[in-house]
Amino acid sequence: MPGTGASAAPTPPVTVDLVDRKPPVWRLYLRALGPGLITGASDDDPSGIATYAQSGARFGFGMLWVALITFPLMYGVQEICDRTALATGKGLGELIYVRFGRPWRLGIGALIAVLILANALNIAADLVAVGAGMHLLHAGPAALWALLAGTAITVLLVSGSFLVIARVFKILCAALLAYVAVLFFIKIPWSTVVFYTLVPHLELSKAYVALLVGVLGTTISPYLFFWQTIHRVEDMREETAGGDAAVPLRRRARKAASAKLATSRFDVFTGMAFSNAIMFCIIVATAATLGANGHHTVIVSAAQAASALRPFAGHFASTIFALGFIGAGLLAIPVLAGAGSAGMAGLLGKPTGFSRSFTHAPVFYGLVGLGTMGGMALSLLSVNPMALLVFVAVVNGIVAAPFLVVVMLVSSDRQIMGENVNGKVARAIGWTATALMAAGAIALFATGGL
Repeated sequence: MPGTGASAAPTPPVTVDLVDRKPPVWRLYLRALGPGLITGASDDDPSGIATYAQSGARFGFGMLWVALITFPLMYGVQEICDRTALATGKGLGELIYVRFGRPWRLGIGALIAVLILANALNIAADLVAVGAGMHLLHAGPAALWALLAGTAITVLLVSGSFLVIARVFKILCAALLAYVAVLFFIKIPWSTVVFYTLVPHLELSKAYVALLVGVLGTTISPYLFFWQTIHRVEDMREETAGGDAAVPLRRRARKAASAKLATSRFDVFTGMAFSNAIMFCIIVATAATLGANGHHTVIVSAAQAASALRPFAGHFASTIFALGFIGAGLLAIPVLAGAGSAGMAGLLGKPTGFSRSFTHAPVFYGLVGLGTMGGMALSLLSVNPMALLVFVAVVNGIVAAPFLVVVMLVSSDRQIMGENVNGKVARAIGWTATALMAAGAIALFATGGL
């Protein structure tokens, strides 16, 4: 009876509706740019920039066609990773814990440990590149700037809120537009560019095959799989209706879930398109200058590429190129540190993510600190950064295919994914990428890339 408090009508199940009061569609999609954009931009780190510059300087426009191949594969793989986070509210490491038994988890954990080591070496090389870039700008010793950059990034990651970190990431993405700007200072034979973009140019030489494998390994790197999922989970945690929890698609109203899926796919598509466009611009810029008229300059670092551009494109273009890889390095370093750390912590059943405090996620932050501080220490040693990058490329080439198998098994599991399980197109793209990366690893051995 009313007022007695003796009983109450049963409460129907509540579906979380995360659709805000309808903003304009363009604003909705603009707001969605985040995890996918940052994942794509972080792929163009100084090691990637050096690889792309090397392809342009060594083989001219001959590898431009690769951008058309890598774009759909990158998008397909990262969309699958992103969808696993959307469907479950969990990162890839946590999903591995759910999907696989103990023996498999031990094997995958060993692969993640190798990935963390490779990422630390990549961080070291990127810190060296940032320091070298600052030195090219006459800002002081390279070692000092490498140390300052590593310290600042570590402090930001451990003490900053995720919203601050995400804003900094988005700002750093803009640094890569420098490679678009460089094209305005160079005379480009656009008819030749179009021809080599649409018509694959293949060589059977050891150098060409090795560099082709390097470009593929740079664009489809294992750490990106883990980063895409953990950043999407962080993005979902920031939504107001979910509190501090990531609300999976299955717990949302159908209209809200469809909107989230659509905007997230737009984000991933934009990020991968941005990443491939920057790769394209770097190859065009270096091919039109360093690779023109039979120069065939051998590039061993992003800093050397910036310096070598000066006689061909002028001091200003060289400076813009340097600013680009400084910003790219500052963006990629925390992504490298956070990706493997999130994977390992999730696999161990521990809390992950920069939105968690240090006391709530000590294992995650401990691994992040180990990666960044280890990278700083390595950057101060007299180690050839190119040697580090060659080793990292080998490691990524070897572990990419096994990690892709893991991603495909998780994303094809209906018990985990529900109605968001992989469809025919996703399966085709995902397994094609897996086969390609496996072939790349084999080619790496066959061409003596070790």
